[in-house]
Amino acid sequence: MRHFIQIATVGAVLCVTSPAAAQAPFHLEEATIVSIRSAFASGQLTCTQLTKLYLDRIEAYNLKGPSLHAIINVNPEAMESAAEMDQEYRANRAGVGALHCIPLVLKDNFNTADMPTTGGNVGMKDSRPSADAFTVAKLRRAGTLILGKANLQEFARGGMSTSSLGGQVLNPYDLTRTPGGSSGGTGAAVAANLALAGTGSDTGQSIRSPSSANNLVGVRPTRGLVSRSGVIPNSQTQDEVGPIARTVTDAALVLDVMAGYDPADPITAFGRRHQPASYTHLLHAEALRGARIGAMTNLFGKDERHREVNKAMEGVIARMEGQGATVVRFELPEYDRLLPIIATDRYEARTVTEKYFAALPPNSPIRSFGMLVAAKTSAVQKTLEAEYAIADGMNSAEYKDRMLNRDKLRLAVANKMAELNLDAILYPHQRILVVPVTAVDQLERNGPLSNGTGFPAVTFQAGFSVATATAPLGVPIGAELLGLDFTEDKLLSYAYVLEQAANPRKSPRSTPPLPGEP
Repeated sequence: MRHFIQIATVGAVLCVTSPAAAQAPFHLEEATIVSIRSAFASGQLTCTQLTKLYLDRIEAYNLKGPSLHAIINVNPEAMESAAEMDQEYRANRAGVGALHCIPLVLKDNFNTADMPTTGGNVGMKDSRPSADAFTVAKLRRAGTLILGKANLQEFARGGMSTSSLGGQVLNPYDLTRTPGGSSGGTGAAVAANLALAGTGSDTGQSIRSPSSANNLVGVRPTRGLVSRSGVIPNSQTQDEVGPIARTVTDAALVLDVMAGYDPADPITAFGRRHQPASYTHLLHAEALRGARIGAMTNLFGKDERHREVNKAMEGVIARMEGQGATVVRFELPEYDRLLPIIATDRYEARTVTEKYFAALPPNSPIRSFGMLVAAKTSAVQKTLEAEYAIADGMNSAEYKDRMLNRDKLRLAVANKMAELNLDAILYPHQRILVVPVTAVDQLERNGPLSNGTGFPAVTFQAGFSVATATAPLGVPIGAELLGLDFTEDKLLSYAYVLEQAANPRKSPRSTPPLPGEP
């Protein structure tokens, strides 16, 4: 028997609808949490019907049709769980969880006790942890229906979203390009409506890169807001986990459930008492009026290859000003100076990865980082070997210098925001369009401003490039807003204003509605 949690403010957002909205026909394409809950309440839809619709789309588009390779494993108990949820809804509609039967996909580095957690590695295809990750357990208690596990850049080491188990994820807007990474499977699945929303992890920019590349909203939270326990790690100081969704409201509602203190991840002690009743509480049409937004110009490109992204970003700035914000352009030279000497992940990777493997059941196919490296099955083999070669990186002088440099960057950002009286900093997530699948790596991303400081960032839709033969709608372009600690609600509210004013979501043409789909 499932147990559910309910968040009062979220429940109000989800359940209170106008009579007209309650009777509006349900459409699966671009469905939202609110539209699904309204369809349940009006009797138009059951959890069983909804789950079957999403499973049909996965069947049609994941390994067939455009062959997105976005999903590694489908939950074999999804329909059974949906039937149980229907029974619970009929028995006590008011008592169901805040995310009752909301179909999500989990990046396949989030532990699940009922499905393998592989990290995308072929040698771990049967690796089954003994318990759910902390955030997964919270999502289940809130009523989420887990559709399956999403493909990723193997072990979240990189930005191309390719793995030895799942292959190369394709961008549904342009099948010749990557979906960003490392949470590219989640990004492609949510954009193509193979799920309503999903989870991602972000060591460098791995929630925000797929959001930027797939016309989505992604939240990298403040360090300490969301637990990372039970997620295959990369870094002790840079890793964060958060939601990826099609709308700001859906991202906020999923973040409501994911955030919270976890004694197994002590950094979350700093997040206590910093979580509002709901991250939807500032979402209103006037949120940008009077705000001061700093456009950080040294995160914008200056060459011809940057033209399309810059054009989209100028559109974002104009829309912000049109909604009552003041935009201040500035440079932060400290970022360029410190960027090469702030990354800590490679010095921490062996320590945190060994700790993860040590916690797996004794019969796990891979039981240590050394076994993984020795197997030589990984799509990121060279990266893993380089990490494994640093045996005691967290005690090295260079590591300690980098930790000090992170503090210097954090101080420089906070000081500049105080000097200019800024509420947030704006920049493109990636200075160029997301790269082709034939590229060596994902280039010119601006994620380190957040991962190097621990400050939260929200990526949202900035627009599209010009249409081409392979990208009939154009290639999505993402903007990013960064603020000081625990200002996720404010950042989301600014993105919400732009979303409501510009309606930036477009469904990819490679995954149209199926015949008979509502």
